[in-house]
Amino acid sequence: MARLDGKVAFITGGGSGIGRAASVLFAREGAKVVIADIDLPAAEQTAQQAIAAGGAAIAIRTDVTEPDDWQRSLRVAMDKYGPLTVLYNNAGGSTQIDDTAVNVPLEEFWRAIKLDLYGTFLGCRFGIPELIKAGGGSVINMASNVALMGFPGRDCYTAAKGGIAAITRSLAVSYAPRKVRVNAIAPSVTLTPRVVALIAANPTVARIGEQHLLGLGEPMDIAYMAVYLASDEARITTGQVIPVDSGITIS
Repeated sequence: MARLDGKVAFITGGGSGIGRAASVLFAREGAKVVIADIDLPAAEQTAQQAIAAGGAAIAIRTDVTEPDDWQRSLRVAMDKYGPLTVLYNNAGGSTQIDDTAVNVPLEEFWRAIKLDLYGTFLGCRFGIPELIKAGGGSVINMASNVALMGFPGRDCYTAAKGGIAAITRSLAVSYAPRKVRVNAIAPSVTLTPRVVALIAANPTVARIGEQHLLGLGEPMDIAYMAVYLASDEARITTGQVIPVDSGITIS
């Protein structure tokens, strides 16, 4: 039996990178996967890959910063596949504009907070009640190693990801009695196409890779952890912020 048989998973930011890898792996492991992304053509490409891997998947255009989009998309998902059992708040990301609190443009702070933290907040706001209706389930949030260690020049992203780590813990305590587990993954630099291009153009970013004990991770490395947290194997794992970071937070 596949590890996610019978699960219905809603994955944001599934059109590329880590979200695409997770969507395909979830489908391969037996989940019915809803790929939510603001870029619908990219989400549809991911859905095609998930179906080619032997799974069931649909794509829905979703802006995670819009409450109405969340409610509409979740309804479409459940009308298609039934009760929601896994919510993976993966959408987010940093930009090269980020800097220290002293120097960064203020609009970049609000961009990071709105996309990463508020988008995750809305996912939990609308997704957790559906998990409760299903009899319980798993929320997987996307934090970052920068939420666990000092990292210079990324204060907007760090603030957003630190908030995700904190809300993950508090939601885990609040909803454990309703059989909802809430965890977060904290990746380091991961070799998505966007990051590969960034490394090629920026020697400073390339040097960060040299500090990772086992080299830089691939999107599938994060997806494997997400499958574990979504599965019944993690039935007593909750409130955790789990680094998948090639040892950067200890080195």
